[in-house]
Amino acid sequence: MFTNRSRGFPGRAARLCAALAASALSLTFLGAGQASAADVNNARNAGFESGLTTWTCTANSGTTVTSPVHGGASALKATPAGQDNARCSQSVAVKPNSTYTLSAWVQGGYTYLGVTGTGTTDVSTWTPDSAGWKQLSTTFTTGGSTSSVTVYTHGWYGQAAYFADDISVFGPDGGGGTDPAPTVPGVPGGLSVSGRTSSSISLAWNTVSGATGYNVYRNGTKVTAVGGTSATVTGLAASTSYSFQVTATNAAGESGKSATVTGTTTATPTGPALPKHAVTGYWQNFNNGAAVQKLADVQSQYDIIAVAFADATGTPGAVTFNLDSAGLGGYTVDQFKADIRAKQAAGKKVIVSVGGERGTVAVNDSASAANFANSVYALMQEYGFDGVDIDLENGLNATYMTQALRSLSAKAGSSLIITMAPQTIDMQSTSNAYFQTALNIKDILTVVNMQYYNSGSMLGCDGKVYSQGSVDFLTALACIQLEGGLAPSQVGLGLPASTRGAGSGYVSPAIVNNALDCLAKGTNCGTFKPSRTYPDLRGAMTWSTNWDATAGNAWSNAVGPHVHALP
Repeated sequence: MFTNRSRGFPGRAARLCAALAASALSLTFLGAGQASAADVNNARNAGFESGLTTWTCTANSGTTVTSPVHGGASALKATPAGQDNARCSQSVAVKPNSTYTLSAWVQGGYTYLGVTGTGTTDVSTWTPDSAGWKQLSTTFTTGGSTSSVTVYTHGWYGQAAYFADDISVFGPDGGGGTDPAPTVPGVPGGLSVSGRTSSSISLAWNTVSGATGYNVYRNGTKVTAVGGTSATVTGLAASTSYSFQVTATNAAGESGKSATVTGTTTATPTGPALPKHAVTGYWQNFNNGAAVQKLADVQSQYDIIAVAFADATGTPGAVTFNLDSAGLGGYTVDQFKADIRAKQAAGKKVIVSVGGERGTVAVNDSASAANFANSVYALMQEYGFDGVDIDLENGLNATYMTQALRSLSAKAGSSLIITMAPQTIDMQSTSNAYFQTALNIKDILTVVNMQYYNSGSMLGCDGKVYSQGSVDFLTALACIQLEGGLAPSQVGLGLPASTRGAGSGYVSPAIVNNALDCLAKGTNCGTFKPSRTYPDLRGAMTWSTNWDATAGNAWSNAVGPHVHALP
């Protein structure tokens, strides 16, 4: 959790901003032109239903995936790496002296769509990162001797993977063949309840070939439409059973309804609730030179205590916990469990953290997601943990971590505490996997305490570059999360407790408090001042309670009361 991972991003960020600004001067979004009765989509395998057939991707950057998809059962996923921008292209037959509309549905990282070899003016268009499907469209005209063009998509260097689906080169038939017209999709199978809280039911089902979307029905009434094979129905009453069905849709129509499943919401939680503004601290289950603590020794200002860390096992995705009794002066498991209960009796939450600097837990398919949920829930039952902290610094898969956490929520109920501790680079864009995961589980997420340390310079929500160690770095980066879809109550500021707690990025408690004031009340800001205030801001986090104790609890004694006194 706590090593320098700057990755040289500042220079790249500056070049990216400059390049995109220049591109914006020449690239435009264009609407579709007038179509004639004979016009067709000349792209082949336009929805990637046949893998990458007819498509070529540079440096093996492309693959097909079953989620997310815009239509059908597959979509393109292409990942830029190094000096490769993940360009995927297809040669398309066209007619000379003809006008075509080029379009595609995209999401994820920065995505470009264009055409070359037109014989007139080659065109392209692009979009910044997008958390949902967005259509790009432009038009081009072929020259007098042009019989084929090359259409392409690509991302941007060093940015997140992009997804593309339903490519269209719409215009006169070039004679190269077209994809068949859609037929009404089949009935979805495999509908199941994947998670539940006191106010929501999460559902999942199997992909239907040829479907472009799905309708979800509750007690016979349509309640939502989605593009993927999962949905969360919210606004439900606690301890109440509901019936659900789904249908598959595309341009040809809607399928019949699936088999019915019943989901029952959990009871309203009755245990002590977290305070409106909370302080999180990591407790070290090892001795690295910081003060060795038992849980009972942790300062009372901490509302959430994250036990660092769970250990990976030989089963993919599964974790276990091994108390370092020898390193902690003979601290026994029975004492540890008793201290957890005592902290909870005092109104605190104790959770187990997964990951850290050396963490090797990987959740990248349905099996490992199930293993993760089952093993974390087993630890909660054995030790009494209130939940889990996600601190996977070597990356995560948003699809399957979401699946894992929803499965855990279904087992543990609505009192489950879920926190996350991403690095700054992980929360620069809603297309990044950490940010996607946080948004995917927003209805069950407690707080994201981003690590504002061991970081290079980063972009703020105003597009400017900020360096760590200042109020502006904290507030301008927090603004990305606050304006990117997280509730203020789900955003906290993560800082080291002392100069020894991190390689870089330590700031005094006074700067932490100024940043909290700036975000919550609009006072004590630096040069950056957010456009609005966030009085429900959750609070702050520190690594670690042990380094805090080493420094005489200076951090918690200053930041704790300030957090708890926020409006």
